[in-house]
Amino acid sequence: MKQKPAKYTAMRYLDPKADLTFKKVFGEHADLVISLLNALLPFPPEEEILDVEYLSPELVPENPLRKNSIVDVRCRDNRGRHFIVEMQMVWSPEFEQRVLFYASKAYVRQADAGKNYELLQPVYSLNLVNEIFEPQLQEYYHYYKMVHVEHTEKVIDGLHLIFVELPKFTPHTFAEKKMQVLWLRFLTEINEHTREVPHELLSNPAIKKALDQLRESAFTEAQLQGYEKFWDIVSVERTLFSSGKREGLVEGLAEGERKKQLEIARNLKAKGLAVEIIAEVTGLSVAEIEKL
Repeated sequence: MKQKPAKYTAMRYLDPKADLTFKKVFGEHADLVISLLNALLPFPPEEEILDVEYLSPELVPENPLRKNSIVDVRCRDNRGRHFIVEMQMVWSPEFEQRVLFYASKAYVRQADAGKNYELLQPVYSLNLVNEIFEPQLQEYYHYYKMVHVEHTEKVIDGLHLIFVELPKFTPHTFAEKKMQVLWLRFLTEINEHTREVPHELLSNPAIKKALDQLRESAFTEAQLQGYEKFWDIVSVERTLFSSGKREGLVEGLAEGERKKQLEIARNLKAKGLAVEIIAEVTGLSVAEIEKL
């Protein structure tokens, strides 16, 4: 009797949403970021991306909170279209405006290169959000573009902003493309607790290649420590934001209120948080924190 193929394969993986893993999968393998973009962006077959070149990541203003919870990959295809892919771990009210700002900045920078306005190419900002920010809406996929208010078929083709609420997605949720389902399953189902991967994920070449990048054995001990540190920092940011302390921290950093930085660092240290993580969150040096 012919033996049936195994449905699951045991392996230890890391979560693809972390800084280390997200950039390893989508920032080092052009074919994988192309597959992700084609699956999640609103392209008809004739407009799908064929190849890309990576661009330097945007320099984010010094804000210890913001730099840790946002992971991004930037690239451009042979048509000149720009793509920004961001993994946002902690949602905040200003995030939509930040996305608009950086997408607009990428669009305007094309003119800085000496191009005529009519040659400017669209910018697509794909934002994967690991929290629910539109609880009143059932859909997990939100697509914004510039349209005529009364005649929505008339579009100014410049900025395209896409937000995906990952917690709302389930395999049974409506999705336009098969690869969209597979990539969203990859992002929502795979983590360090995964021991058995469904056959339908392993049987797809692109997803299988992405899974191979997440094998714990592929990372050094130092990288694994950085991976754990990332999740500690995200946890701290989420706690600060939910408790209302984040607003005070951001204002304090923006205004250069060193006293506020020290107060927050002292409180975090009293809670037993590692000095290195407090330094990442507050911007203070390890030496300064150790003196508290």
